[in-house]
Amino acid sequence: MKRFIDKHQAKITGTISCFDRILFKGHLPLGWPEAMEQFIARQGLRIKDFGTFVARQSELIKQHAKAMADRTARPYLYLTGPVRKEERVRAIAERDQIAEGLVCILAAVEACQSFKIAHGQRRPKIVSARRKCLCFYFYFVDRELGLMHVRIASWFPFTTQVCLNGHDWLARKMDQCGIAYRKQDNAFCWIDDPWRAQRLANRFAKKKWPRTLTALARRVNPLMKNLLKGMDYYWVTEQAELATDLMFRSPAALAGLYENLLKHATHCFGAEDVMTFLGRKLNGNFAGEIGNHYRKRWPGARIRHRMKNNGIKMYDKHGSVLRVETVINRPYEFKVWRSGIRHGEQVMGWYPMAKRVSNLPRYAEVSLAANRRYLDALTAVEDPTEARHGLPALARPIRKNHRSYRGFNPAATDDIRLFAATMRGEHAINGFRNQDIRCRLFKPTTAEWERTRQSARVSRLLKRLHVHGLIAKIPRSRRWRLTQKGHTLMSTVLIIHGEYYPRIHRSQVA
Repeated sequence: MKRFIDKHQAKITGTISCFDRILFKGHLPLGWPEAMEQFIARQGLRIKDFGTFVARQSELIKQHAKAMADRTARPYLYLTGPVRKEERVRAIAERDQIAEGLVCILAAVEACQSFKIAHGQRRPKIVSARRKCLCFYFYFVDRELGLMHVRIASWFPFTTQVCLNGHDWLARKMDQCGIAYRKQDNAFCWIDDPWRAQRLANRFAKKKWPRTLTALARRVNPLMKNLLKGMDYYWVTEQAELATDLMFRSPAALAGLYENLLKHATHCFGAEDVMTFLGRKLNGNFAGEIGNHYRKRWPGARIRHRMKNNGIKMYDKHGSVLRVETVINRPYEFKVWRSGIRHGEQVMGWYPMAKRVSNLPRYAEVSLAANRRYLDALTAVEDPTEARHGLPALARPIRKNHRSYRGFNPAATDDIRLFAATMRGEHAINGFRNQDIRCRLFKPTTAEWERTRQSARVSRLLKRLHVHGLIAKIPRSRRWRLTQKGHTLMSTVLIIHGEYYPRIHRSQVA
């Protein structure tokens, strides 16, 4: 990321990395059928009474929601169809000038994980089931968290979710510390002291979230005071988005660059690149889908790279903020340093990361590293006018040490495939070897003489790239790296080729 910022520092006024939308989910210790049966038994009820008992508790949740709305004189709205809830709530908060407290309560019938009675041996039993029930959305403007909502399902096991935005939380922290800023929607267009603001943003993941989230759950679930007294929610991070925002001086400073960034990301980033950005390697053991998705939206365009349920997005906010955002829905793809069992002994090591809230600092580390790798890969993007001035020189032959080396033809299939092979994302960290390029340019072979011939041919190609200044040797190793000139010229060739000859380009870089 530092290389990208240094390259465009004349246009950038500051950067900030913080959580954007984050979704916590709370589970009571009633989430499986056996626990639910034991709970029913403790109430002195039989399983056949389960339906009546559940309906009665559901009605208490509904009455509590309506009573809260009446007590605070806020709207209680029943939704009969799909609607953009947050947009509607923001309009209500702006209309009624709500600075703090309850904004409104929305009720809607939605699917949730619950239970039902099924036939069993000698007696009925409770089994897990996906069913519809009335769900309530309590929207608050919290003094610390900003606009957020708490959703509770009115059927057992009363799963509760809390959704908030890290930018709103950071804005309130900056207000407390006297840091001036200009905020539009969920993006900061300007911050007076980005360094101090970043220090505040780093505190978000370290906050004692279970205590805060449990207090919110108790506000919306009246059963926690009597029927469920003594039970605590177990909180997990269901979804987390961490955004790195680069604030540009003006929309004009970002407009031309952003168009080139989109083209580069669309044409030059493949499956291995996405894996590399997210700190993974693509190998035979990987089972899942990887893809890129480009979509035009108002007022610009966005590109999203997906690895299973995780991904990276890039888009512009209000024309003057470049945002790179990592979204984690499935943390098990990443590792966290924790205690675990190996060979029958409890040891510390790197194990798959679970969703529990205590792992939120690791979420931040993984996401920030992914954002930085992505921006580093975009360092190659230049002003196309400047880059295309170097293309004629790239095509001319060069003479060095009494030997002539021919140039590169930007329209030739072999040269396009060579450029694509050297610019793959997995080479951004450790560089590449002769073998890496050989495996991309030639079909696998078991014949030793054929591999030797292919290796010699790749050596000559690497020499040509080196003479033209496109790659450089990594000292004390057999690896090569791309130079800044190589990044600029080769990425420009690939972008032009992919833009005007997309079908040919895909077949050549595959």
